[in-house]
Amino acid sequence: MLSNKVVLITGAAGLLGSAIARMVVDNGGNVIIGDILVNKGKELENELGSNKALFINIDTLSIDSINNAISDGVNYFGKIDAAIHWAYPKSKQWGAKFENLKAEYLSEDLFGHLGGAILFSQRIIEEFRKNKSGNLIHISSIQGVSTPKFEHYDGTNMVSPIEYSAIKSGIISVTRYLAKYCKGNGIRVNCISLGGILDRQPQSFLNKYRESCNEKGMLDAEDIVGTVLFLLNDHSKYVTGQNIIVDDGLPLWKTK
Repeated sequence: MLSNKVVLITGAAGLLGSAIARMVVDNGGNVIIGDILVNKGKELENELGSNKALFINIDTLSIDSINNAISDGVNYFGKIDAAIHWAYPKSKQWGAKFENLKAEYLSEDLFGHLGGAILFSQRIIEEFRKNKSGNLIHISSIQGVSTPKFEHYDGTNMVSPIEYSAIKSGIISVTRYLAKYCKGNGIRVNCISLGGILDRQPQSFLNKYRESCNEKGMLDAEDIVGTVLFLLNDHSKYVTGQNIIVDDGLPLWKTK
């Protein structure tokens, strides 16, 4: 379904990014593994094969780093057809309660996560415009669509940060803005808002979360990749400016 397509993924060495990278290669595509996690990124490159995958150290807070990554990817594969932005920079205070937020770290998180998404979009869209074709997918969260279910966090050390909700709702708005801004350039821009991804959360949290969902509760990274595949291939060529929610119905159900 992705025969010979070249996909650049930021945050590609992490849990979700690596699952997406494997899906791209499994469906005939080539992947540029963009991340600051060098060891994990190179391991993934070796796993997928250097004929199908290229690791590039990319810092989405640096215009030079983004430009170099795009240039290196094009030089290696000859083009970039699509990009998925999933980089997830976090400050030292990430996960602090609302009452404990500090201005310097709040600024770092808002710029790092949301600002980085805007800067990456700017640079990759410039590349897409050269070819009058491109496909940009942002990854957001259900927390950018609806308010958190704070009762899920009772009795745990976990927090749903207010800046996370602000960032993720911002990414949805950025997606819609760019989809309209790029009209007539052969460029599509969409967003996927995820529910929770299973990643060693406490069992008490998982149990409460499951009660608020339709079937499974917290999703595995592999549960997301089918939606990404749809947006990457030509079956979705007339889909743009959309936010597709993949969350097992989380906002629909009240906690018992």
